[in-house]
Amino acid sequence: MAKVERIREVVTGSVDLEYVRQKTEAGWKLVAMEWRREITGDETEQPIIVEDIPYGLRVASDCSRLEEDPQERGVLVQMMELIVQDYSITLVASELNKRGLHTRNGSLWTPVSVFNMLPRLIEVGPHIFSSDDWEQRRERLLKMV
Repeated sequence: MAKVERIREVVTGSVDLEYVRQKTEAGWKLVAMEWRREITGDETEQPIIVEDIPYGLRVASDCSRLEEDPQERGVLVQMMELIVQDYSITLVASELNKRGLHTRNGSLWTPVSVFNMLPRLIEVGPHIFSSDDWEQRRERLLKMV
């Protein structure tokens, strides 16, 4: 395989066709061009905002809203139940793994991943605690105590 020599030139003025012809005759091939210009304040691009979808939600089939993800909501409810039972973060992670539950990306729960879910649990807590399902769980938990 032949060796390839590359050079990068900083352009300080305009490049005319004669310059390109000279380089081509010398055996060079143009492989890239980079263009830049100064823009006024009016033409700046708006930054693209990228956010993760909150755990327990997913993009709806019509792609216009978020809807509840039943599987992830179930994990949140079980996590909340374990925390209410005064399990440590480490035991919550261990128990979720024993039950065969995984994080969104398919990995095992760790104390750190459970800890990172606490703000989300605070967000969804009122919805979980006001559900009929939670009332049944609460009754079962009270019997255990």
